[in-house]
Amino acid sequence: MSRSIVVVEDDESIREMLRYYFQSVGYTVRPYESGEAMFEGETAQSLPVLFILDIMLPGMDGLEILRRLREGRNTVEVPVIMLTARSAEMDRVSGLENGADDYVVKPFGIMELQARVKAVLRRTQRRGDQLLTCGDLEIDPAAREVRKAGRVVELTYKEFELLMFLAENPNIVFSKDTLSERIWGLDAVGNTATVTVHINRLREKLESGPVPVSYIQTVWGAGYRFKVG
Repeated sequence: MSRSIVVVEDDESIREMLRYYFQSVGYTVRPYESGEAMFEGETAQSLPVLFILDIMLPGMDGLEILRRLREGRNTVEVPVIMLTARSAEMDRVSGLENGADDYVVKPFGIMELQARVKAVLRRTQRRGDQLLTCGDLEIDPAAREVRKAGRVVELTYKEFELLMFLAENPNIVFSKDTLSERIWGLDAVGNTATVTVHINRLREKLESGPVPVSYIQTVWGAGYRFKVG
């Protein structure tokens, strides 16, 4: 299993701190000062276990790197942690909505970052490739594709993650806070509006048709579950 972490950070002192620390705890670190250098340097490399991306970079910024990683067939499932400035709330929101697994606000302590890394890696352990089916709904983890009655349903990165998590744990009720933590990271706990919005979007996409089927059920006062049987 890969023990490599890719770090993209233009501040040399932070880049070297991350390289030194993660190497000291057993990772191989591949540091880059820009997105352009990263994509060129990673061409012949094996996939890392994690990307750590600064948002404010010269040239290609961290959000653009994230977008390209999420569009890449090989990198779509590799977890990403964003490093953000304290005042850049919209950047953090954009990062999470576009597929980042967590973010850390600068300035940060190295032990805080290590805790976030461990949490993200636990949360994003590579799932099996077994096709999940429920009625006319098919979820293909390997292709990251959802089909309803044979037709592909277009989902965003986080919509797929949310649906996959619920479908892998059928008939179990999860609170909004639990879903926030599992899908958006520790700092998302308490921000339940994001969960509600994504649940509603999933329902619109999955439950339309001549015979509506309720895949995701609301358990009032408790949360949501993926109903099977």
